[in-house]
Amino acid sequence: MLILGVNAYHGDASAAAIVDGQLVAAIEEERLTRVKHAAGFPARALAAVASAAGARATGGTRRGEIRTLAVARDPWARLGSKAWHALKVPSLAMNRIGVQSRFARIAEAAARPLAVAAEGLEIHRVEHHQAHLASSFFVSPYDQAALYSIDGMGDFASAAWGVGRGPRIEPLGAVAFPHSIGIFYTALTQYLGFPNYGDEYKVMGLASYGEPEYLDEMRRMVSTPSKPAARRGPLGFALDPAYFLHHRASPEMTWDYGAPRQGRLYADYLVERLGPPRDPAGGVDQRHRNIAASLQRRLEEVMLGQLRGLHSLTGMRRLCLAGGVAFNCVANGKIRAATGFDEVYIQSAAGDAGLAIGAAMYAWHHTLGHRRGFVMEHANWGPAFGDGAIAAALRAARGELERQDCVARRIDDEGELCTLAAAAIARGEVVGWFQGRMEWGPRALGNRSILADPRRPEMRAILNAKIKRRELFRPFAPSIAEEAAHEYFEQSYPSPFMLMAYAVRPAKRAVIPATTHVDGSGRLQTVNPRQNPLYYRLIKEFGRQTGVPVLLNTSFNENEPVVCRPEEALDCFLRTRMDLLVMGRTIVSRASVHPRARAVARATELAEV
Repeated sequence: MLILGVNAYHGDASAAAIVDGQLVAAIEEERLTRVKHAAGFPARALAAVASAAGARATGGTRRGEIRTLAVARDPWARLGSKAWHALKVPSLAMNRIGVQSRFARIAEAAARPLAVAAEGLEIHRVEHHQAHLASSFFVSPYDQAALYSIDGMGDFASAAWGVGRGPRIEPLGAVAFPHSIGIFYTALTQYLGFPNYGDEYKVMGLASYGEPEYLDEMRRMVSTPSKPAARRGPLGFALDPAYFLHHRASPEMTWDYGAPRQGRLYADYLVERLGPPRDPAGGVDQRHRNIAASLQRRLEEVMLGQLRGLHSLTGMRRLCLAGGVAFNCVANGKIRAATGFDEVYIQSAAGDAGLAIGAAMYAWHHTLGHRRGFVMEHANWGPAFGDGAIAAALRAARGELERQDCVARRIDDEGELCTLAAAAIARGEVVGWFQGRMEWGPRALGNRSILADPRRPEMRAILNAKIKRRELFRPFAPSIAEEAAHEYFEQSYPSPFMLMAYAVRPAKRAVIPATTHVDGSGRLQTVNPRQNPLYYRLIKEFGRQTGVPVLLNTSFNENEPVVCRPEEALDCFLRTRMDLLVMGRTIVSRASVHPRARAVARATELAEV
């Protein structure tokens, strides 16, 4: 049985396909439209995952029939609370009417890209946070676990918790509108001069440069209960409404199509308390760094306190975490030491994109009652492109490749490919690495990555200035052979999706300075041969050549969504200062970097690959 899941009419629109309980494809709409955090209905992603699942509108086997669509939105959830707030705030009522009208027609929106009749689609509507919880638990290796979802807002709630057992999720509590730790973080992100949707990760990086001077003020903005509530235990938090705007009038949000936009969330009172907001075009001073540090510290206090309460409430030692706040890798790295949970699972698309998987898995397991049988061990669920597609992209770009004095070589032997790429990285070259299926989630995890030498302290500045063209304070991640993690980091609990930050061992900070953040931490990705055999082989080969089984890994893009297709990888390579591009078994190099490359490459090589 095929179930398609969607996150629609929200940022990070996405689609996923499961067949008989097995995930077969998952794609964010942004990778296909090339619009960051693309909102609206994920028509292209839905068509792509249905195609990947071998779906057909009519005929064929039962596995291929398109009949079931799971949607991460329940219009009936918290209906009384929605109605009460709508009466108080007319603009909120109009917003709700617009949202509901779009979701009421979702069968028609899905029918067009799937080329099926809308009336033939069975729609499963899954509440936002239940979809988040399902997106983590039902793809985790745990048969039982405590569950927690925390984000900005969805279906009129910002957090929810429960217990997962086998194919069932038991909800235990939630935090309803207008209280939200996600909105708290986003409002301060806007105040700090980062206004774009999804900019919170920039503030997390900036926080390492400051001191929590304003922590008392942050504690006034968001408080936690002093006494446990009988109904939901020691959980919950509340915003001081004086600092925020979202409860007074529906914020200006654009969720239809294109890039999502969100209106200002912080009130003038916050400016009175903290001083003037930072101009996005201006510099960053120590006050801004200290506000960021205070914000991050308060988020950690609240989030880790919630998880301690959840551990106390459930008595379980395993945790599944989801929601946009679950991307805060600094807080995640402290969970095992600070909350009582021994094991933690967060899937690679923990934010709203992951709702597509969550809705589909919830329908399959919780609604339809099927047994568990899938574990997400890797993130490679997007499109793949073979030799023919790569060769076609090279032919199409031949003129620009020749203008930039680039040559292409085919390397059939996988070992030689890794040897050459590792040697280039060890020489200080920047390598674009394009392999296999595109990753699911915002992190490049070794299939759509830009790679460099972590031993070179200047590499961070080189990448930020010449390749990524972004803020200089933002860190880069280390990809490390899983078995070597304990040698370099003070924690070695696996982090395959780059969602944990651990302290680098003091003796190793000078060994991998380009991936060690200013506070001595690193947002690591652990890699083993089961999850990504080719990338693991490359890391091991770099370790053989240098003695350091670590690569600097950043996403293959330049102020755009991560590249999906070979054409996009070539375009990014040619417009930046990358030295080498490895696509499949083809290496594209610049003769200016390697003077002997043209002599080595056959004259007809570019045409033949």
